[in-house]
Parts: sequence; C-alpha cells; structure tokens
Amino acid sequence: MKTIIAKQLVALGIAGTMTLGAEMALASDPVNIQMTTTWPEGINLIEADKHFVELVNKLGEDAINIDFFPGNTIVPSTQVFDAVRSGATQAAADWPGYWAGTNTAFSLLGSFPMLFSAQDYVLWINEWGGAEMFDAAYGEYGIKYLPYAVISTESGLRSTKPLASLDDLNGKRLRMSGRAQGAILAELGGAQVMLPGSEVYQSLERGVVDAAEFSSPSTDYGMGFQEVTQYWMAPGWHQPGSVAGVMIAQEVWDGLSDKQQFILKTAAQATMNWSIGYYERTSAEATKAFTDTGVTVSTLSAEDMTRLQEMSNANLVKEACDNPLFAKITVSKLEYLKEYEQWREMQGEFAQGRNLSTFPDLEAIRACAE
Repeated sequence: MKTIIAKQLVALGIAGTMTLGAEMALASDPVNIQMTTTWPEGINLIEADKHFVELVNKLGEDAINIDFFPGNTIVPSTQVFDAVRSGATQAAADWPGYWAGTNTAFSLLGSFPMLFSAQDYVLWINEWGGAEMFDAAYGEYGIKYLPYAVISTESGLRSTKPLASLDDLNGKRLRMSGRAQGAILAELGGAQVMLPGSEVYQSLERGVVDAAEFSSPSTDYGMGFQEVTQYWMAPGWHQPGSVAGVMIAQEVWDGLSDKQQFILKTAAQATMNWSIGYYERTSAEATKAFTDTGVTVSTLSAEDMTRLQEMSNANLVKEACDNPLFAKITVSKLEYLKEYEQWREMQGEFAQGRNLSTFPDLEAIRACAE
C-alpha cells in the first residue's frame, strides 16, 4: 500500500516502514490521498469525481490533498472496490451497483428499478438516514463511503429496431446493468447481457445485443450511441435515479483529523448539489441532439409502467428476505417514502420526484430485517 507520510514525521526522520495507522496518527499535518475511479476518460460520469477532487484540493489548502487518477490507470475500472479493500489505492470513486455480486445490498444503494428518483436520494441521504445506510454496507468491508453525485432517470433502451412496449422485449438480448433489472428482464422474456461501457457501442453496431442502456442522455451521446441506434425507448425505469461517490479505506478515514474529514464531507455535499444541475443541463442538451439526428423516441404506456412497478415490488421483497442488510436498507428507504408521501402528494405537479403507484409489502420486508 502507498503510505501517506506526514511532513512532520519526515522531518523527524521517522522510518518509512511505519504502518499506515501510525503514520496517520498526526493527521493534523498535511495528508495526501491517492484516488482513482471506475470511470475512464471519455465517459462524463468522471466529471463528478473531478469536481469533488477539485473542491477538496481548494478547500484543503495545507490540510489535505487528493492525487486523482482516471479509471484504468492504476487498476482496472471493475476492480476499484477490491483495490480500496486491499490497500492498492486509498480511495476510489464508484457506482455502488457494480458490487452487487459481493453483497446484493449494493444494488439497492446504486439504484433500483421503479424506486428512488434523484431527488429521493438527495432527501434520503441528507435527512432520512441514507448516509448511515451507505456506511452500514461499505463498513462491512472496511470502507468509509461519501455519496457525492446523483443522476436522474437514465435514458432507457437504445436500439436499431423499434421497441414500443414491454412485450417487444421478449426474446431480445439487452445490455442492462443490475441484479434486479436482470430478474425483471427475465420475467419479460428478455436476456440480460452484461457489458462494460467500453463495449456497448461495438456490441450495438455489430448486433451482439438488440438494445442497450448505459446512462443519462448526456453520457450516452458522448459515447456516440446516436451513430449506431435509431430508436429510443423511454423512460429509464431500470434506474430512475442513481448515486455515485467515493470509497475511502476506513483506516485512512479514521486517521484523518476532524478538520480533514469535514473538508471531505463538505466537498461531497457541494458536489452532490452541483451534479444535479450539471447532469440535467447536459442531458437536456443531449436529448435535443439525439432527436435532431433523427432518433425516434417511444414512451412506455401507463399500463406497462404499472406492470413494472408491481414486478419491482415483488423483487424487492424477495431480495430483502434473502439478505438482512438488504432488508435493513429497504426498510429505511420505504419508511422515508411513507413519511414523505402525504406532503409530496399535496404538492401535485410541483413535487420533487413521485409517489409509488403501488407500494411494496413493508411489513414483510421489516420482518426480514429483524
């Protein structure tokens, strides 16, 4: 592991073989943290990571500094979770859903079909205990987590042939991330194909998949999907809202001073606020660019959306009863939705996000969390 060596200790001639925990003991001295990300250059999701790093380095002055490395430069993008756990790097940005193979609870934190919008994530994280749920999940693996970016509804499916309804997904090969998303596709007769972002363009171009999703319109446009698809099925029910953030090795976090931790938390909160405006503006611009190129947009019917909600609710209960941590996080999310439901309903069309058309069985999930 690269160590963080306080200048005061260097001046005193302390041996460089000291453990990380001992070196961090004088964390009031300047600290330098190495950070990478799951996103390579060219995918605009990296912009939130860069914004966070820039804020930390400006706010940190002589207290804390981050050396940032884009995805695939220190370790492969898909291995950043293990890299933080093992000490190969001290911090890494991610999307939690990528680690569902390690613990299904991560799929619920990153995004879940027909559940949280971006606004829901912001409210839940800041005022309804969501931040503690991230810590509960990542903490099991020796990681402190700071969520710092939210992205609203993803684009949906992009294809070379028209897709107008859920029935059209039957028999199709579909690139779509997420454990719950794959289960729903299977119920619809579709086949989930897992591909890294770098392979989506060529897979669409060569017909390896019939349709694909990746992210928001701005991200999709930047990856050139308008060049290889002519049809767009909306909305992005599979990820109505997403969260990204930074994993920091717990040993590193614990060795920081209160001031250094405060700087990181403040930069994370400010980046989350920035991310809403940035990704919405760029997605609005990209949506116009997609339609200007002649891409045809179809929108799922209300009946199809109700069907998806019911399928998602059933999947939520099943997953919760297979994993107590998943159940604990689900209870937290659903209790937030219940507490906010009345006031949000009263706001009508001016509300932030939406209330669920049908609600999962909270009591069944609560029982699985105990």
